[in-house]
Amino acid sequence: MTQSAEIEKLEIRFWQSMVDKDAKTAATMIAEECLITGPMGSMRIDPATYEKMTEEGQWTLEKFAFSEMDVIFPADDVAVIAYKVHQTGEMRGEAMDLHCADSSTWVREGGNWKCALHTETILGKPGG
Repeated sequence: MTQSAEIEKLEIRFWQSMVDKDAKTAATMIAEECLITGPMGSMRIDPATYEKMTEEGQWTLEKFAFSEMDVIFPADDVAVIAYKVHQTGEMRGEAMDLHCADSSTWVREGGNWKCALHTETILGKPGG
């Protein structure tokens, strides 16, 4: 498996842990210090915080589909992946059907890849 394929597989596993609400798996994939940015702003989390967010969050992710995935390695122990994602589920009791552009930065911690940054931008019509 190429390094790029390994990072793509990690990203898919990370998203699948959200579908499964598998908080333990999700927590093992988060770096000791991780930043998350999205429509709600930005926050700093750690594995325990992410585990709690996954367990207690008022959301469900039913399905996701990636397209246009690309991976770069700016350093030996750093990988950046960017892609488009279509995700459906429910957020605070409301149906969710989003098209987004996401990216994650993965770093090696103790020999394992961990997510140190995840960003999400909701895609809309240009100029709209």
